[in-house]
Amino acid sequence: MKHTILGAGGSIGNALTYEILKSKESVRLVSRSNYSITGAESFKADISSYEETLNSVKGSDIVYLLAGIPYDRKIWTELWPKIMKNVIDACKNVGAKLIFFDNVYMYGKVEGKMTEETPYFPNSIKGEIRATIANMLNVEMRHNNLQAIIARSADFYGPYASNTSVLYFLAIDKMMKNKKAQWLVDDTKIHSYTYTLDCAKALNLLWNKKECYQQVWHLPTYNPAITGKVFINLIAKELGVEPNYLVLKKWMLILAGLFDKTVFESFEMIYQSEYDYQFDSTKFNNYFNFKPTSYEAGIRDTIEFFKGK
Repeated sequence: MKHTILGAGGSIGNALTYEILKSKESVRLVSRSNYSITGAESFKADISSYEETLNSVKGSDIVYLLAGIPYDRKIWTELWPKIMKNVIDACKNVGAKLIFFDNVYMYGKVEGKMTEETPYFPNSIKGEIRATIANMLNVEMRHNNLQAIIARSADFYGPYASNTSVLYFLAIDKMMKNKKAQWLVDDTKIHSYTYTLDCAKALNLLWNKKECYQQVWHLPTYNPAITGKVFINLIAKELGVEPNYLVLKKWMLILAGLFDKTVFESFEMIYQSEYDYQFDSTKFNNYFNFKPTSYEAGIRDTIEFFKGK
């Protein structure tokens, strides 16, 4: 089987590549930078171009859309629908199956747990864009034009996630460097986080089950969700340090956003930290008899991974 990862080099892409390679399957890594991992084929392409997307997936059996683009609503508005259309059309052209790694922005603010049945009710521009591209793929699945899966994750943490995990760069990394950790808005609200290696294992299970296609799956995530204060204490306990941290209030983020584009772009998603954020993966856990990694074990292994880098 030929597995092609579009958007290679990111947190989940790296974890998935190593997971697939352990299964002795063939992996092609597609990126604009020609990113490489020993044992996998590298392919340089820009998937905002249909021709390059098509060339990158030729010969593929399974295609994973794991692309990350700059965190800018204008760029997202322009590129995400184009990328999704290119990937859908290319996979249909070559007869490849598609697994789209998605987030939860399209759900908006949810009372209670997010499940695969949660309706799309975005309350942000980025959420509206994610709803648009998810619906593009949903239409293809509903009409059986393409064998595909939407695999959703909560905010994630774990090995390889040094640049894309808020939990890592606000808390774990700072505390590893004996600095004061930070938490967003309210440390008393519960928040789910998905472990990167669980994501990789789950994606490697989903592709091989034909009955799992034409569905949305929430990737395995430990429950119950815990508060920011508990997260900080778990990290501190593992590192053997005091749980010193600062809660970044909304007014601080507004001020910081005047000088930092990433903070400015992140502000519309701040509701995810103002309210409880509960991600439910019962469907996946039960179907595959999968036990998600506990936060204690995940934090321990994440720290060990980055200490060894």
